Amino acid sequence: MLSVIPNPPRIALPIVGSADLFPVRRVYCVGRNYAAHALEMGKDPEREPPFFFMKPADALQIVAGPHAAEHPYPPRTENYHFEVEMVVALSTGGADIAVASALDHVYGYAVGLDMTRRDVQDEAKRLARPWDLAKAADASGPIGPLHPVSAIGHPDHGAITLDVDGTERQRGDLSEMLWSVSEQIAYLSAYFTLQPGDLIFTGTPSGVGAVTRGQTLRAAIDGLGAIELRVV
Repeated sequence: MLSVIPNPPRIALPIVGSADLFPVRRVYCVGRNYAAHALEMGKDPEREPPFFFMKPADALQIVAGPHAAEHPYPPRTENYHFEVEMVVALSTGGADIAVASALDHVYGYAVGLDMTRRDVQDEAKRLARPWDLAKAADASGPIGPLHPVSAIGHPDHGAITLDVDGTERQRGDLSEMLWSVSEQIAYLSAYFTLQPGDLIFTGTPSGVGAVTRGQTLRAAIDGLGAIELRVV
């Protein structure tokens, strides 16, 4: 049986130290997972239950070369924000995963960005509407190569930063997450049966802000390297 249209390409991430690829199934994102970021967004920084939203897998932009990748400024926004995040890639899944065993499901980690139409998101919040138009723009999930757990272990501390044109705008530490990676996996698996190929964007530290065309972003996490983007 033939497909009536060409099969859409499957997004697959490069892996550091390997010619193999990691195919992506779903992209989950946790909101306000650093206390300082919750405060700057006008929310209570207390450890409330986490909440999640999603990006389409084909909204990922793979950034793997030695030079800054061109990142398209999306239409229908005048306030486009950067949010640096560590990304978790799952090699196995399941439902109702226990916190104690959650990290056993992780294949590796990467540097990512949750790019956001902030003006669109603010309007959606005001009207109590979904965030899809704000969070799911084309190329709104820049992501670097995966670093396998077998090579780096499970990062639970270390600097996470973002520079704009060489000036630092975001700085935090992975240890400052309100909900750890294992807790995020366990909590999310109570709502979805997680599968191999799923990604989780684990939240951003404070300092998020707008970027304009012509500016260069550099997102970095200790042990995971850095990715660079030039907004066009």
